[in-house]
Amino acid sequence: MNIHEKYIKRCIELAKKGMGRTYPNPMVGCIIVCEGKIIGEGWHQKAGEAHAEVNAINAVEDKELLKKATLYVSLEPCNHVGKTPPCSDLIVYHQIPKVVVGSIDPYDKVSGKGIEKLKKNGCEVIVGVLESECVALNQRFFTYHTKKGPYIILKWAESADGFLDVDREVIAKNNAKPNWITNQYSRQLVHKWRAEEQAILVGTNTVLKDNPSLTTRNWFGSNPVRIVLDRLLKVPDDYLVFNDEAKTIVFTEKDSISKAKHIVFQKIDLSENLAQQLCDVLYKYEIQSVIVEGGLQTLQTFIDANFWDEARVFTGAVHFNSGVKAPKISGQLISEQRIQSDVLKIIRKGN
Repeated sequence: MNIHEKYIKRCIELAKKGMGRTYPNPMVGCIIVCEGKIIGEGWHQKAGEAHAEVNAINAVEDKELLKKATLYVSLEPCNHVGKTPPCSDLIVYHQIPKVVVGSIDPYDKVSGKGIEKLKKNGCEVIVGVLESECVALNQRFFTYHTKKGPYIILKWAESADGFLDVDREVIAKNNAKPNWITNQYSRQLVHKWRAEEQAILVGTNTVLKDNPSLTTRNWFGSNPVRIVLDRLLKVPDDYLVFNDEAKTIVFTEKDSISKAKHIVFQKIDLSENLAQQLCDVLYKYEIQSVIVEGGLQTLQTFIDANFWDEARVFTGAVHFNSGVKAPKISGQLISEQRIQSDVLKIIRKGN
């Protein structure tokens, strides 16, 4: 690992501190080095607040050192006015002579323009250091801007014998309660994921069956936007997905107007090209990532349409013997880990 890679790696570490809090902005880390010593560090902490470069520059006590320093940043400095001023202007203002960038920003208002401005103002710019790692850091942001849709994570839990759920008629007949497939640690991990992603999506049957709140109640962090596929508006108004703990978007074929500001009814045709329609609409809502936690029908819709980027599949130790079979999915196995009695596999879709 050369010196530039060492410092960009540190930028990536800093950027991750903003996980789940920067949407719709990317996670970015920045450090400033002078004569082999880090004199300032910063990361983008929250959307609407100062960018990583601003925080790093502000952390430098002696601003005169900036005139002979190198600024390292995981993503190209912005050059447009958004909720904050352009970072490229700030770099030029402080006469920082050298900038090392991990990856170019895919956002069309920035892409290449920030680097161009720096070069025009006399900065030496090096681009592409640990580029693949920097892109992976913001795979949701890159997917949103390059594919014009959200990064889609399919998530489900299946029994040791391959079932998503038991036979509900058997449960009702025996007046019994269905068992959890996964243990408490796996369930807590799911809540951590919810805090890291922008939205969570479920179908009508899942809501009617489980009445879930779809929040991060077992983890610290923001609740995701709740997306409910409810073609015929079967979900009662008093169900938990409609409480005021998070925004809820209901996709339906019916005409409906919400009386609550945190609930939005979005009319679409749920019978054809569902996955494509959902992705198109979520793009317009600026939703960059979504966890699909629906039942078999909802999951299979995305699998069949090949509209998914990653699958997170838990296998528990319980056996159901019969019931709803888990979906089948093929892709690249990224990791496999044991969480006590559970096994978690992370699968990524191939190119």
